[in-house]
Amino acid sequence: MAKRRASGEGNLRKRSDGRGEGRYVAGHDANGKPIRKNVLGKTQAEARAKLRLAIEAAETLDVARAGEYTVEKWVRTWYELYSKPNIREKTQAYYETFINRHIIPILGGIKLEKLTGRDIQRMYNEVRAHGRIRTAQKDSNPGMSASYVRGLHMMMHNCLNRAVKERLILRNPTEDCIVPKIEKQEMKILKPEDIGAYLREADRRGVMAIFYLELCTGLRKGELTALLWEDLNVEAKTIYVSKQAVGVKGGGVKITRPKTETSIRRIAIPQQVVDLLTAEHEKHPDSPYLFTSPVTGKMYHPDSIVNLHKKILKGAGLEHIRLHDLRHTFATLALQNGVDIKTVSGMLGHYDAGFTLRTYTHATDRMQEQAAATMGALISQAM
Repeated sequence: MAKRRASGEGNLRKRSDGRGEGRYVAGHDANGKPIRKNVLGKTQAEARAKLRLAIEAAETLDVARAGEYTVEKWVRTWYELYSKPNIREKTQAYYETFINRHIIPILGGIKLEKLTGRDIQRMYNEVRAHGRIRTAQKDSNPGMSASYVRGLHMMMHNCLNRAVKERLILRNPTEDCIVPKIEKQEMKILKPEDIGAYLREADRRGVMAIFYLELCTGLRKGELTALLWEDLNVEAKTIYVSKQAVGVKGGGVKITRPKTETSIRRIAIPQQVVDLLTAEHEKHPDSPYLFTSPVTGKMYHPDSIVNLHKKILKGAGLEHIRLHDLRHTFATLALQNGVDIKTVSGMLGHYDAGFTLRTYTHATDRMQEQAAATMGALISQAM
């Protein structure tokens, strides 16, 4: 016979097979009808313990809604309602790839309330080992990078945090996962002895002003291409950075505000750059853009600047480095030649000098060596 429990604690009984069974009302549906569930235990004591936990969970969860979501349904709901309206187009493209290429094929059919950290960990491991999307790279490099998996993890964490807030799950299962550590790669820069050859080749191609400015300021490629003539103050010798160009689907370009407020900044430039930019503007005086593509007559696409950079390196016979490494070149050379970390951080548009310091540890190590040598000489002289 079923043993009646106190109000709110459900019922406990011993089944004919000897196991204990606890029954309880987990909530009510949209029509007010009770949602009845049960738990089983090998013994009465085990069933009683499980019943207590189940009732506690039912009091925390929105049971009427929790059961209606699969992982696919919830991820799509979260993305369209909470995420997509608040992220940039480039981030949207990443998230849509995560959702359509990895999450839904691997986890989509699992009930949201049944999703575990192990399920998510298996997905991370699969993406890390065999997640490559481009067919041409699948054989030589089938797995995705650690940073890619960490991006997937961050999206999953935010998505499931929202589910916790809406009482669809008790806790976030991504908390149980281990994500791969990003292996710190040696930073590449354009060697000081190669700068002359690089700029001569840029001059030969008629794009010296773009890359001279880049080496003197470390602008991001989107910031560089979005510059207008009005952003240059010839008298004050400054460039005002307040926007960036972002590539969009279909090959177009969209102008947006920088990602952070600290990226909006005014940067001092040397007279040589002012002269080059003035001469550049004289080539296309009717264009509002500081740099105009000879192909389109409009602003450069950010990827076009990347391609120009590759051609310059090849034409000059130099080792390949990324366009972004010119930004690293500016910061490294500035720090190694006595520019203080706060100034460099401000010119780069970093949110704080601590980030700059951590990023350019190799440059500050050399500064410490120079400082040690200077102090050693001073103390020796004093003695």
